[in-house]
Amino acid sequence: MFPLIFLSLFLLPPANLAAVSNDHKYLKLPLLRKSPFPSPTQALALDTRRLHFLALRRKPIPFVKSPVVSGAASGSGQYFVDLRIGQPPQSLLLIADTGSDLVWVKCSACRNCSHHSPATVFFPRHSSTFSPAHCYDPVCRLVPQPSRAPKCNHTRIHSTCHYEYGYADGSLTSGLFGRETTSLKTSSGKEAKLKNVAFGCGFRISGQSVSGASFNGAHGVMGLGRGPISFASQLGRRFGNKFSYCLMDYTLSPPPTSYLIIGDGGGGERINAVSKLLFTPLLTNPFSPTFYYAKLKSISVNGAKLRIDPSVWEIDDSGNGGTVVDSGTSLSFLADPAYRLVLAAFRRRIKLPNADELPPGFDLCFNISGVSKPEKFYPRLKFEFSGGAVFVPPPRNYFTDTEEQIQCLAIQSVNPKDGFSVIGNLMQQGFLFEFDRDRSRLGFSRRGCALP
Repeated sequence: MFPLIFLSLFLLPPANLAAVSNDHKYLKLPLLRKSPFPSPTQALALDTRRLHFLALRRKPIPFVKSPVVSGAASGSGQYFVDLRIGQPPQSLLLIADTGSDLVWVKCSACRNCSHHSPATVFFPRHSSTFSPAHCYDPVCRLVPQPSRAPKCNHTRIHSTCHYEYGYADGSLTSGLFGRETTSLKTSSGKEAKLKNVAFGCGFRISGQSVSGASFNGAHGVMGLGRGPISFASQLGRRFGNKFSYCLMDYTLSPPPTSYLIIGDGGGGERINAVSKLLFTPLLTNPFSPTFYYAKLKSISVNGAKLRIDPSVWEIDDSGNGGTVVDSGTSLSFLADPAYRLVLAAFRRRIKLPNADELPPGFDLCFNISGVSKPEKFYPRLKFEFSGGAVFVPPPRNYFTDTEEQIQCLAIQSVNPKDGFSVIGNLMQQGFLFEFDRDRSRLGFSRRGCALP
């Protein structure tokens, strides 16, 4: 078996990856989520803003891996990957996000950086390998430009590439687009390096989406989308055009380690898990080229298929509708006609006392005082996707604690005429997900995740 490469999180450029030996066959990145889960009401508000933002954005292979952890302990509903970037390496935690392409980190141009806490921002001045991209560099055309960007002058050495990434709530990150070296740890204990990692160095960051509760504990975003500048796309050129991850249960203590794997590889348990993967085709939406769409065909509650019109799941001529698998959204969202049927089916079947008050944004909550195993009272959801792949998450993936002794349905409604359904990271917990971009398919399995 080829040696594992443990990558601390970050984006690779569309260019030179030759610094990695051919002996390294995959990248394996730990996925981190620091456990309690943030306020579900807060998570819902952040998810709703994110969905609006996402809707506006519509227009023999080696592999590597690194741990992924929960950000719940810091109040974030996201999963983090550690990035070691620069020389000497600086470690930062980035949000693993399949719903975006841009990779960026908080940066500081300080000369005397003693007033900054360690490992909270990237210091370009402290790295011997940082290189701003020129505005005429082809990679610069792949990132959104500020409306008032300086005029590009090809004769000037310091005519750098500026980027600006805006969110629907008015939040934005802007700064310089550049290249760096990422340090990797191999399973043998040796260190490998990837040169010319392309990323956004954010000097100006404002708004709730990038500095509020959803960003607690994070220092940037790792885009894993389908665009050419995403982490998955750039590493895919060297390590294989697929990636996989497990998002572990945020309630477990100590939080277990799982991995983001770029490429096609692994051994033992993972090989067995991959053989058990259920696959469904990935769809393309020209209005939303970043997102991973899967065609949802039906939903069942306790084995009874709900009478949902198939048109509810279609992507219309304007790019609306469909179902997106998104690691950067905490809760899940269903097209309103389907959501109403799920809600009604749950209300009929769950024999628990209703909560006296509903937290803002939640439609179904129960008082579980004195109930030792409330999950036994919750119906089982089954999602059937195109190709016959069936996704059956446990109840803890769609019921969440909103306050002491109160649990609420962690699924919300979305209007399919101006949005899309989303399978969020809470719903994905405990499953191995594989995004096979060459074959344009999504696989999932209950096997292959790290054990607590």
